[in-house]
Amino acid sequence: MPVEFKLPDLGEGITEGEIIEVLVHEGDEVQDGQTVLIIETDKATAEVPSPVTGTVKEIRVKPGQTVSVGEVLIVFLKEGESSQDVPARASAGPVAATPSTRRLARELGVDISLVKPGGPGGRVTPEDVRGFAAGLKRAEAKIPPLPPSGKGTEEKIPSPPPGLKLAGTGSGRKPEPVKASSPAESERAGRVERMPLRSVRRATAKHIALAWSQIPHVTHMDVADITDLEAFRRKHKEEVAAQGGVLSLTVFAIKAAATALKKFPVFNSTIDMESEEIVIKHYRNVGFAVDTERGLLVPVIRDADCKSLLDLAVELKELTEKTRQGRATRDDLSEGTFTITNVGPMGGTAIMPIINHPEVAILGMAQAKLQPMVVGDEKNFEIVPRLMLPLGITFDHRVIDGAEAAGFLSMIIEELQDPERLLIMG
Repeated sequence: MPVEFKLPDLGEGITEGEIIEVLVHEGDEVQDGQTVLIIETDKATAEVPSPVTGTVKEIRVKPGQTVSVGEVLIVFLKEGESSQDVPARASAGPVAATPSTRRLARELGVDISLVKPGGPGGRVTPEDVRGFAAGLKRAEAKIPPLPPSGKGTEEKIPSPPPGLKLAGTGSGRKPEPVKASSPAESERAGRVERMPLRSVRRATAKHIALAWSQIPHVTHMDVADITDLEAFRRKHKEEVAAQGGVLSLTVFAIKAAATALKKFPVFNSTIDMESEEIVIKHYRNVGFAVDTERGLLVPVIRDADCKSLLDLAVELKELTEKTRQGRATRDDLSEGTFTITNVGPMGGTAIMPIINHPEVAILGMAQAKLQPMVVGDEKNFEIVPRLMLPLGITFDHRVIDGAEAAGFLSMIIEELQDPERLLIMG
């Protein structure tokens, strides 16, 4: 009998995913465990294997389609079964290409099945995909701009002469309230481009809207003098790199925050409004924001307070690479208790990040800059250059008060300003 392959329960509360690519055709023969689909959820991109050895009878999904748990994706016939409903096997067969080449095609908006293979054994190479994409751009350049969408061309109403009032605008009638323009009205103004909300971006939009609507955000800001920390980082970064890590400022921030969470456990909690309880967690899993081509993701370093700076540097590098390459698992991206976001490499003088719900606080790092600082007292002082790092701790005011936030951030600053203290605590 035909086997209906349904989207399984993905766990972590995930109820849907987006089909990124269908790797088989109706009539194709497949092996048990062979990848037949690539699906993306708000957590990760995953290859979906065939559950049987047999033939593809029917494909019920297509790229770009959002599917829910329990929905039938593909219908298979087991090996040895036959059906008149099974179409003839496509002569072209599945496209031979590596996962990285397929990813490149998706990024460039190229249907890889249309690309002429130039690699050995009829394999499509990255160069083939880029060449095809370049050809599309050259073809599009010859196409004249499309007219504005809508039902024909609308005639513009000329402006009235000076002193002439239009009906409904005089003192006898109230003016109509200004309404926000609809998408259709916006398109009439000129050519537009529509981009679908992909899985990660769609999930991020919902997650941030929930956090902003549910959590009363307050941000406390301060600066840390990381002159000595930067000297320490530069001194040891090659040694850490030789052991597979990257000694970035984020590594030090993770270590400092994990230590501060022990003294200020309320920052490592969630709030349960139904039971009216604050749930304090006695494990410290620190997440860090990573900007990827799919959107913003937050991999998590578990038990960060129990790991040395070297351990953190190695794990941060590995998780960052996995996340940007789309290889991060749900375990890599879940169960965080506190989050850090570092926008310093992109610039900025301050940051007020949004809390990663259901957590109750998030630490933001802006760009460290060399600034003139006054050292000493009002009678005996000097002005010296110091590397200053702007920090912001955003907290849930239902759970945390301003004084606690100031104390928490002050402890992090003390740790960042004293690298030896971080080593002793590691």
